[in-house]
Amino acid sequence: MWILYAAGSSFFAGITAVLAKCGIKKTDSDVATVIRTVVVLVFSWLMVLITGSGKGIPELSGKTLVFLILSGLATGASWICYFHALQKGDINKVVPIDKSSTVLTILLALIFLGEGINAGKIAAVILIGGGTLLMIDRKVTERNQKKQKDWLIYAVLSAVFASLTAILGKIGIQNVDSNLGTAIRTTVVLLMACLMVVITGKANQIRKTDRRERRFIILSGFATGASWLCYYRALQDGPASVVVPIDKLSILVTIFFSWLVFHEKLSKKSVCGLTGIVAGTLLLAIL
Repeated sequence: MWILYAAGSSFFAGITAVLAKCGIKKTDSDVATVIRTVVVLVFSWLMVLITGSGKGIPELSGKTLVFLILSGLATGASWICYFHALQKGDINKVVPIDKSSTVLTILLALIFLGEGINAGKIAAVILIGGGTLLMIDRKVTERNQKKQKDWLIYAVLSAVFASLTAILGKIGIQNVDSNLGTAIRTTVVLLMACLMVVITGKANQIRKTDRRERRFIILSGFATGASWLCYYRALQDGPASVVVPIDKLSILVTIFFSWLVFHEKLSKKSVCGLTGIVAGTLLLAIL
């Protein structure tokens, strides 16, 4: 049964970006981030209730809270940049760049956490990094340079902040249940996103959001929450060495639905790049 939950985790994670893309055609990406984060926040605290990890709140130290807040700020910045990138670029190009945060995380972990690196990790970094570069279509970039430059910058920033999230989160949850840590980080993300729309004068747009797009944004939040719930359930009963690789294959789900819904096609070069990313991800999972 656990393998079905693992597959569900991968599926829901994969369709999150597609649903979000459907919800930000006219809706401002910062406003969409606020709406989506509200839904994700509910799911994250639901996880805390299910696991009973809320009992650990009184035991949180000042240092832990500081790093969890910093991790939350990095997560918020990553989500905001990710939504901007999705609004301006194709899903099958934005998502692989965002997933390349794995490479940055390995490098930052080596520098700041002193985590070792071996031949397997080096091979995985090369596969994921090379695969990501192959999936960036330079010909399309030359056709519409400014538009492509915009989404590329936001996609890269999304990956950078996502990697910082992992490093800061690693320090912050050393003595904290991961579900509680996620809930606290998500709370910070929502506060950050709300502050962003208030400062930029977009708060009034939340109520004026197109109903159809709002549904898709909310659905993307539900998809994220469902992915978390399935992932946790799969890890409870199944081996992490199998669950993690299945979950990471969500990129394949995203690429498939981007083709099905938005008719985004992959070139032969992009297919080679996707193969490299998947191979590198699986290699990291089995190390």
